Amino acid sequence: MNIVNILEEIEKVDGEIYERLNPRRSAMKDFYNMGKKVALAAMPLALGSMFTKAYGQSTPAKVTNVLKFALTLEYLEYHFYNHAVEAAPGLIPAGLPLGAIKTIRDHEKAHVALLRGALGADAGDALPYTAFDFTAGGAFADVYTNYDTFLAVAQAFEDTGVRAYKGQATELMGSGVLTVALQIHSVEARHAAHIRTMRAGRGAKIKPWISLGAGGVANDTGIGAVDPVYAGENTDMQAGVTITGIASGVTKAAAVESFDEPLAKADVLTIAGLFIK
Repeated sequence: MNIVNILEEIEKVDGEIYERLNPRRSAMKDFYNMGKKVALAAMPLALGSMFTKAYGQSTPAKVTNVLKFALTLEYLEYHFYNHAVEAAPGLIPAGLPLGAIKTIRDHEKAHVALLRGALGADAGDALPYTAFDFTAGGAFADVYTNYDTFLAVAQAFEDTGVRAYKGQATELMGSGVLTVALQIHSVEARHAAHIRTMRAGRGAKIKPWISLGAGGVANDTGIGAVDPVYAGENTDMQAGVTITGIASGVTKAAAVESFDEPLAKADVLTIAGLFIK
């Protein structure tokens, strides 16, 4: 994550961002000086404190609620991957690298740090690993002993994260926080694509994008307990236009794969609720 680029992108949405902090030249001087004093891993938290300073009590309650909602999802993902790396010996078969899982884990940790910094005191207590049940009440009893189950659940989490951030974008319109949310959203999409590629490498009939499955249902995790992850994804209509009708040779499968749908907050909570104690 390029923090200078994030500030530049926020400036496009909120032209007064530097005035909210202090005059531009001084703000950037402070920023670069700060960068010399803190570790790179701490930068998301430091940036979060800058957001808090910039928007302070003027941040709408709905923005705070969205950030807290996102923070819970990021904790869920971080603990899921961290436990796999640190406390599930034998999960990843011999000969397969841990690198990708560690990298995704580190991304989720950075997301947690950034969102906590942006929320400040509203972030509340950190959610521990014990706040979650990654077996979903026994539905995925072998999630930390069967690598294929682990990857299938990982796919469900990443696909949910992508659709969740998209679903909350309208709640952040007019807020500088929207740019940061979109930065996270695109990384979650890359996680989803990579997890899908990993599953395909192990023989799963999966594509790097959401596609139609058996019976025209857009559930390609192969595990029915998370069917809600793909609710509404089997549509070929966008903005009131039926995509399959605007050009010859455009199949419904192609139309479905070409567009991702958002998930409403209530739908995301239904999915996450399977894993939250």
